[in-house]
Formats: sequence, structure tokens, C-alpha cells
Amino acid sequence: MLRAFVEHIFRPVSSLEGLWDFHPDTGPDDHGVPSAFTRQIEVPSAWETLPDLKGFRGTGWYRKTFSVESKGHVRLVFGGVSHTATVFLDGKQVGHHYDAFTPFDVILTDLEPGPHELLVKVDNSFGDHSALHIPNDYYTYGGITRPVELHTVGDLFIDKLFATPKRTDAGWALACRVRIRNVGHSEAGGEVRISVADHSACLSLPDIAPGASVEVDTELFPEAVEAWSAENPKLYRLNARLLRDGDVVDDKIERIGFREIRVEGPALLLNGRPLVLRGFNRHEDHPQFGCAIPPAGMAADLALFEDLHCNFLRTSHYPNDMRMLDMCDERGIYVWEESHSRQTPFQKPMFDAQIRQSTIEMVENHFNHPCVLMWGSVNECDTASDYGVEVHREVLGLLKRLDGSRPTTYAGHLGKADRCHGFADIVSWNIYVGWYVGQPGRTAEDLEERLRWLDSPASLGGDNKPLIISEFGAGAIYGVRNPQADPWSEEFQVVVLDEALRVYLNHPRVTGAAIWQFCDVRVTREGNNETYNSYSPMGRPRCMNNKGVVDEFRRPKLSYAAVKSRMAAAKQARDSLC
Repeated sequence: MLRAFVEHIFRPVSSLEGLWDFHPDTGPDDHGVPSAFTRQIEVPSAWETLPDLKGFRGTGWYRKTFSVESKGHVRLVFGGVSHTATVFLDGKQVGHHYDAFTPFDVILTDLEPGPHELLVKVDNSFGDHSALHIPNDYYTYGGITRPVELHTVGDLFIDKLFATPKRTDAGWALACRVRIRNVGHSEAGGEVRISVADHSACLSLPDIAPGASVEVDTELFPEAVEAWSAENPKLYRLNARLLRDGDVVDDKIERIGFREIRVEGPALLLNGRPLVLRGFNRHEDHPQFGCAIPPAGMAADLALFEDLHCNFLRTSHYPNDMRMLDMCDERGIYVWEESHSRQTPFQKPMFDAQIRQSTIEMVENHFNHPCVLMWGSVNECDTASDYGVEVHREVLGLLKRLDGSRPTTYAGHLGKADRCHGFADIVSWNIYVGWYVGQPGRTAEDLEERLRWLDSPASLGGDNKPLIISEFGAGAIYGVRNPQADPWSEEFQVVVLDEALRVYLNHPRVTGAAIWQFCDVRVTREGNNETYNSYSPMGRPRCMNNKGVVDEFRRPKLSYAAVKSRMAAAKQARDSLC
């Protein structure tokens, strides 16, 4: 399943998870569609989980046969393919998609009854064709890494359902927008019925031309609904049903929470109350599963979050699996989600098109998650040059145009050289005092110096905005311990994190703090050997980013207890004010 709940009751949906035929292009004669498939692979998974493909970068071919009982239309929905997918049906190309971290669909019209062969060519290579997936401080895995579903649809079907809660003096309103697609051969219309809690509405559709889509909208005013928050993560089912001639022909179910997030001066307000965010950055990475972490693994990670008294997750540096966000909805974990980009060269040939696509697909697919409090993008990118300023203006402006109900941000690392704070609603800084910058013991002084600049005209619009310390931390290799707390020891990480949390969680100007990072993760080796495979303090021993509070197997380091204590104290202080 793509989600942690059932999305359709009337629409027939079947899973394509399980064993697929598989062939990696590893030999000199591997060109084009393989003549034979000699092995199988589980979907979803990363192909690096196979013993002989631990470091394979290139092209892999997937094959699956499915059958349809009667002539009609099929919608194939891919949760994620890393990083480029080309889809073929019965030998004909029918779809193409770039970016591992956003879902996409392929519409197959007028399929004849009987079996059909589905081929997916998957490419995780680097080059000019890929602006966002580059050699980086995290690993670009290969494969069909998230679930795949087969939907049977009619000529008209519900494509997307968007819901925006609004807090009013009289209670809650819900602005609803429904997108309907026509994949048939003639104009068609009907009506849509939308309901949530105790309220419903019926919307008439105009005639929709073949190959086109329309959006209709309305407002619902449910009574006696409870507000969603970390303390009370109450969820409601929003139902949309498509009717033609009085009969239900399609449906879509979303889970929503009634909550309002807004910025008021330097405060971030949830349902009118100031928030203090405390938590982690987290990569989708595991030594057994790569980026294709199963739901039980996601739940185990969130259990550690809760044990650490955290309420905040930043999805560094890409959109997360929708099931992970569903779990955050259920548990009341606040999320900063960002479209895929980290230290990306803006001059890459495909950058503009690919960052735009990633941003649109992130917002459209994750719009209804109450846990997502803010949208971000372009982590640690160029914020100093004229071109960098224009890119940030465009990407952050796009986020705002796609969803005006949430604040926007980006994680900057250039300090006083940053010229882009005016484009974001929230200022976010990546600061590594005691690791990349200065020595432990100067976190408070460093912050005060930065704040004097931020609240001056020199920051170009950063003053009087909420501030999140979006990254801070230090590397520690699990099991490396010494009493003098040398760099890379677990003791050294305790010193850095304990001081940082003491300062950041107790400063009235700081709205949130996210440790870098939750768990140790694999980094790219090829193309970056000198940086990521060196043993200098700036390097990456083990070809891992070792700044996790737990290691890659989720074994707690010494810092776990220190972090838990600081987070618990901050939570207690916050609760005492409520």
C-alpha cells in the first residue's frame, strides 16, 4: 500500500508489490531491453540490498505481468523509483519520470482483456541528465524503492483532493478542491460529493473534454471537530465520491487534521499558540534496506523520536515516503518537508525543470498531511550570488503559490553573506559550532553575534521572523570512546550536542532546533573520494556521515542520554507554560 490507510472503497486497487523479474546492466553486452531475465527482486526495495550489487550504479530492468478482466483504463501509481524511470507496456514506452522521492502515475487507456507485460527501466547514474541526484552527503540508491499500485478507473476519475483547514471565530472551515480527469474519448460530466465529520456538499462538474482535467471547489463547515496538535493528533476522513447518472463511479479518501499554522513576528503559531520545535534531521537510510525502509522500520524510528521527547522531524533533503508522513500525522510529529536539493549547482542543465517538478509533486502529493507545518527547499545552496538570489526567489515563490497556508523556509549556511532571507517566512540556519566552526564552548556567543546581524537591516529581510537552527552536531563513530573527548569519539559528540541544546532550546529567539542527525547514513563515494572517504575532521570515515545520535543500526551512542535529558527538560518547560 502506498499509504497507511485505505484510499479507495469503490475504485478497484491491487498491489504490485512482491517479486519482479530483474536484470541489472552489468555486462559489456547489456544494451537495451534484456533478452532474458535470470533473477528476481522484491518490490519495493533498493537493488543495493542484493549481495553483488552493493555499489552498483547504472541501469536495471524490472518486469511484471498483470492481467485485466475487461477492456478499460488502468492507472499505475509508483510511490518512488530511484532516480529515473522509463515505463513500457507490451513493448511500447508509456511513461517517464525523474526524482526518486516523489510519486507519479502512468495512465494506460483502453487495455484489452488478458495479460500485459510491464517493463520499467530504472537509472540511478550521475550526469548532466540529473541535476538533483548528484554525488552527495547521502547515497542515491537504485530501484523501485516505494510501493506500486494498479488502479482500475473509468473515463472520469478523481485525480487529486486538496483540503485546507481554516480557523474562524465560529469554529473550523475546510476549503476543499477536487481535480477530475477525463481519459475517455468524449466529453463527460457528473457531480462530486464531499463529506467530513458531520458535513457534506455536492458539486456539479462541467463537461470535461477528453484528455483534460478540471478542478471544482467548495467549503465545508463541520461542527464540533477537535483541533490537531502533537498533544491531540486527531484525524478525520475526508471522502470524495464521483457520481454519474446518480451512481458512484469513483472515490478518494484523505485523512486530514484541523489545524492552523501561521507566522506572527518571530513566533510560529499552531492554532494560535506559540510552538517550540525540538527534534532531528532524518535521512531515509538503513544498512539492510537502503532508502526502502519498511513501515515497521519507520515506526521503530518514530518510537525512538518519542523516547527522546522530540516533536519535530526535518525530511532532509527530499520528500519522504507518504507512509512515514501518515505515521507522523497519527503520532503528532511536526514536519518540515523539502523538495529535493542539497548543495545543488544551479548551473546544471536540468536544474530549473527538475527542481520545479520535484517541488510541485511534493506539494500536490503531501498537501493534506496536518503534520507538515512548513515547506522548504534548496538546502545549503548559493544564497550569495545574483543568480542564487533569483533561484531562491523563484523556488520559494513557487512553494507559496502552490500552498499559501503554510510558511516557507530554506536551510542556509553562508551566514552574513546570505541575501535570501527576505523570500522565506522562517529563517533557518545550519551551524556547526565546535565541529566545522570554532571550538566547543562558544555556541552562545556565536548565536548572539548572528542574531545581532539578523535583526539588523543588513540581513535583507530576516529580522522579526521565526528562527530555526536547522542543523548542528558533531561526528561520532559508534564504540569510539576516550576520556579526553577527542573528535570522532562519542564523548566529544556529547560535549557538542549538550551545549548546543542547552543554548538553542532555552533561547527566546529560537523557535526550533533540529540535530544533524538522527542516524548515521551512507554517503556517496564515487566522484567525492577526497572529501567523503578521507579521515580528516571534514571527511567521512567509513563512507558514512557519522553524526547520528544512533548509528546506522539504531544503536544509541552516548549522546542519546544527553539529548533525551535536554529534550525532556525543554518539553517540561513548555508544558508548564500551557
